[in-house]
Amino acid sequence: MINAVGKPQSILLLGGTSDLGLAVVEEFLSRGPARVILAARAGSDLSGPVARCEAAGASGVETVDFDATAFDTHDAVINSVEGDIDLAIVAFGVLGDNEQQWQDQKQAVLAAEVNYTGAVSVGVLLADRMKKQGHGQIVVFSSVAGEMVRRSNFVYGSTKAGVDGFYRMLGEALRGTGVHVLTVRPGQVRTKMTDGLDDAPLTVDKSVAAKAVAAGVDAGRSVIWVHPLFRWVMLILKNLPQAVVRRLPI
Repeated sequence: MINAVGKPQSILLLGGTSDLGLAVVEEFLSRGPARVILAARAGSDLSGPVARCEAAGASGVETVDFDATAFDTHDAVINSVEGDIDLAIVAFGVLGDNEQQWQDQKQAVLAAEVNYTGAVSVGVLLADRMKKQGHGQIVVFSSVAGEMVRRSNFVYGSTKAGVDGFYRMLGEALRGTGVHVLTVRPGQVRTKMTDGLDDAPLTVDKSVAAKAVAAGVDAGRSVIWVHPLFRWVMLILKNLPQAVVRRLPI
């Protein structure tokens, strides 16, 4: 259980190689040791992530094979975790090249299966597991791209719009059960995924995003924006006519 000072005893990271997910794990480990379970695709090099967790103070690090698109295996993955799951971080996903994705059926379907269907699959299973425990915290990474789906990344954005809606309402469905859901809407974060990309406006370091996530969990929030100004930026953009949005460099 996450105690009064925000310290979980066990952390499950679905997307065990996620740079941002690992930053969140490290942030919670800064509060004291915890058991960490890293779930990643078979064959992934987890030596670096394991070392990061150990260096951050994990009391133990376990690994489990996890394929976001192997939906029939997800129940076994969640059930392979012994004891309670205090904190589960849903941090897997693919970005891809939008211009290739919308013109290539296989790439578009893969993005939908990984980013949306896989996230829904584990969300249902985590909710069931945590309801039986009587407690638990789910953190899911949505995106500002899902708040307003734009031409420049509409395949990715549409999958994140689905994730955002599902997890926000999952949190509502779980009210009163002792299980909480935090949907995180980051803009661009400096991670391995964005290496080589120029900083977009309001880009933040992963450590800043991780601290924002921990603060959101502490406060019992259901949704946070990283950077906070994105909330107002997206509110304005969503209310502009499409003819105007079409002319914007976004």
